[in-house]
Amino acid sequence: MGQGHGHGHSDEDYDWSALGEHLERNAEVHRDFLDQVMDWLRGQVDEPARILDVGSGPGVAACALAETFADAEVVAADRSPELLALARKRAARLGVRIETLEADLPEAFGELGPADLIWTSGVMHHIGDQQEALNQLGALLRPGGVVAVVEGGLPLRFLPRDIGIGRPGLQARLDVAQEDWFTAMRAGLPGSTKTVEDWPAMLARAGLMPSASRTFLVDLPAPLDTEPRRLLRDMLVRQREMLGDRIDAEDHAVIDRLVHDDDRASVLWRPDVYMLNARTVHSARRLGER
Repeated sequence: MGQGHGHGHSDEDYDWSALGEHLERNAEVHRDFLDQVMDWLRGQVDEPARILDVGSGPGVAACALAETFADAEVVAADRSPELLALARKRAARLGVRIETLEADLPEAFGELGPADLIWTSGVMHHIGDQQEALNQLGALLRPGGVVAVVEGGLPLRFLPRDIGIGRPGLQARLDVAQEDWFTAMRAGLPGSTKTVEDWPAMLARAGLMPSASRTFLVDLPAPLDTEPRRLLRDMLVRQREMLGDRIDAEDHAVIDRLVHDDDRASVLWRPDVYMLNARTVHSARRLGER
């Protein structure tokens, strides 16, 4: 669930507690997505003995995988000991069994060990050479094993085109600014390598047989409950800081109102806020009998 936490930045840039809270809230709001994907994965892989959640963050997907494949050894691998501690707490709270592995990804891919199922969500785009990352993950798969990569989909929609303040079309402008920021972020990653982001083709180049790409819809209509509203508020706060002068002063002023706790135009209060999101999972299999 977008659990990659920016491998292009130093750990000192992060408030791990706040990040972990955000990632867990994001996963809870998108729980229907995770439930759908877990049901789908049951048909993709037969009784995996060992599962890796690569770039696991606070272990939301790892715990879901442990619930889905109760007999498997599930390993949550991440570079952050703080997030792995949250993963262990989450597993204990849910009564599921996972192991955690602190690994400086992507350099430590080779230390993760073999697996029958590899899950990685929102992590590949934080790695400079995405193709090489897939090559290394593919090499970890046992014969018959499956890798599931969550990348792509459609931008989140949560407001009408005209929200009654500022110029109509705020989200479309944020999309353009986000794409510009994303391109610059990718260019600044260590070992950044341009590639056509055709994930099935990239998985095939990693020596795997692409098996399926499926997009899952998260549709939470208005009026939203409190937790999705808080998630949107936090997302807009980060987006405002991240995009900086890529958005103009008028849009900054609108976002200031959208994230204000006491403004009735805020996403915390306005009745027209919804969440519509599409996330794509690409899977591929290593050929051979287990």
